[in-house]
Amino acid sequence: MKKVDFQKLILFENEDYLVINKPPYLSSLDDRHEAQNILDLAKGYSADAQLCHRLDKETSGCLVIAKNPEAYRHLAIQFENRKVSKIYHAVVEGIKEYEHLLVDRNLVASAKGVAKVNKEGKPAQTVFNTLKTYRAHSLIECKPITGRLHQIRVHLAYLKSPICGDELYGGKPLYLSSLKRRFNLKKDTEELPIMQRVSLHAFSIGFEGLDGKEIFVQAPYPKDFQVLIHQLEKTT
Repeated sequence: MKKVDFQKLILFENEDYLVINKPPYLSSLDDRHEAQNILDLAKGYSADAQLCHRLDKETSGCLVIAKNPEAYRHLAIQFENRKVSKIYHAVVEGIKEYEHLLVDRNLVASAKGVAKVNKEGKPAQTVFNTLKTYRAHSLIECKPITGRLHQIRVHLAYLKSPICGDELYGGKPLYLSSLKRRFNLKKDTEELPIMQRVSLHAFSIGFEGLDGKEIFVQAPYPKDFQVLIHQLEKTT
């Protein structure tokens, strides 16, 4: 991955917080396999930077960074009290009509970092709404109330609506050939999925600043998510 220009990722900034649009494939924290990560880039921009939460490596979108310890504590308390409003967008398999559907299923995470529904696990709740349906897929708004590992991904898989490209939880990659009837691939060329990752984007986040005022930020879709939506629109 080429060197990331951190300043270009910034969606919002004040004296206490940064909200960035995290690119896919960039780890939130230190990753032995990668030369750069969000925390190091943030510290290069603001020396006392701390991540207030994490996004999976493949997930793009809103990520909040505190610029001082007081700001970090202030937001940590809001996360603990479930006062932070987070919305994700996901492209899932199948035509699904969800209207304020609450999935309330405990999750347990294995040592290998795989989560599953288990009544002995920790409480986990997510609310789902359908934003748009296509020929064989749906764009879903996901509002996690709790913040468990892979919560949205596992809850959607539980609903038999796995996220496209989420092979860990049963989602298949989405190929253009499956959408276009007259699709011709050049000879001796291997077709790649439209989106080569889990089709999940952290669309918005809302929380209270140190001054008591509400901070609300939306993150535009990255290029690969835009292309996926465009292709689904074209073939509907």
